[in-house]
Amino acid sequence: MDMPTSSRGGGLLAGARRFARKPGLFARLVAPGFGKILDRIDAALVRGTIHARLPDGTTRTLGGRAPGFECTVDLRSWTALLRLATNGSIGWYQAWEAGEWASPDPVPLFALFMANGEELGDTGRARGPFRLAARFAHWLNRNTPAGAQKNIAAHYDLGNDFYAAWLDPTMSYSSALEVGEDGLEAAQRRKWAALATRIGDAETVLEIGCGWGGLAGDLAARGSRVTAISLSDAQLAWARERHGAGVEFRKQDYRDCSGQFDAIVSVEMVEALGREYWPTFMDCIARNLKPGGRAAIQYISMRDELFEAYAQSADFIQAYVFPGGLLIRTSEFRRLAEERGLAWQDQRDFGLDYAATLEAWRTRFDAAEAAGRLPAGFDERFCNLWRYYLMYCEGGFRGGGIDVHQVTLVKQGE
Repeated sequence: MDMPTSSRGGGLLAGARRFARKPGLFARLVAPGFGKILDRIDAALVRGTIHARLPDGTTRTLGGRAPGFECTVDLRSWTALLRLATNGSIGWYQAWEAGEWASPDPVPLFALFMANGEELGDTGRARGPFRLAARFAHWLNRNTPAGAQKNIAAHYDLGNDFYAAWLDPTMSYSSALEVGEDGLEAAQRRKWAALATRIGDAETVLEIGCGWGGLAGDLAARGSRVTAISLSDAQLAWARERHGAGVEFRKQDYRDCSGQFDAIVSVEMVEALGREYWPTFMDCIARNLKPGGRAAIQYISMRDELFEAYAQSADFIQAYVFPGGLLIRTSEFRRLAEERGLAWQDQRDFGLDYAATLEAWRTRFDAAEAAGRLPAGFDERFCNLWRYYLMYCEGGFRGGGIDVHQVTLVKQGE
């Protein structure tokens, strides 16, 4: 079920063309002076420091007023600042891809921007016509039933051989728990055990968004009868071959689920839905849980104070990596659950574990590329995009603007 080796990853890159906006003459005329852009960043950095080398050969220190993340940036072209000022994180990636800026380690830069997100405001977000264009392109990727199938295929059907080259043997593509010296695989199994504890001795379990089937197989081995759904043909083929005993794997949209289960699990699936479908997801949970049943949900959130500005545009991840996606706002997600009689219990936050997971994935990805273990067909541009994605996300978790959580939802009633 792996894809042909020609132009692999091209679907993501092609979809991102809708978001590509190089600043034109009008943008150059109306953009503030480069010095003013730097001044605005400098004033907003209440913690942390950027040591910048500028295109004219001079150096400048931004921030430095209080301890925080410290990074070095080689700004090779003023165009990079113009891209940042007009097209936000999308433009900043495009500048990096074009060689207009570089850093020996971009992770602390991304973390610093996230840690100072409230103070920076729109400095790192698309503006004016760029914001409107990004919002429209993101709207075209919304997760209607047909759109969800297309979006899932663009990311997850890159090929099982691609993901197997750098994920751990559990094929878990979500945050591990308590990442430590015993390695990533052990930490992923701790995550599974924590989810299993949340649902108890459930006889019947529905997993929404089953990935490559590892968690479903683990729950089946613990004695549950598991129904697991996904829209990814590649993932389902892998899951059926390796975890078919005790699990019914279905290609099915969560909106089409109907049944009564003792428990539901879903790990980092809701971020793919988009805000307009959060109520539909909670309807699915409430409809398919037996009274007293428990749902164990793992999800990624954007900090409440940053969420509205984030949701009003589209960022690098939505443009290049997860079309149609949107991180969760916990307060809103919880309200939707409680309105449907789902009690919100035992929330656990472990964002730094996700940062450690992403760092481990990047180390494994780099090693696979260096050893020639990535499958044929992924060109240098795609590999650089993937590496940037892993660094960008790691910085977001280290900077505290995004977090990952497990929570138990309990269906009220008899």
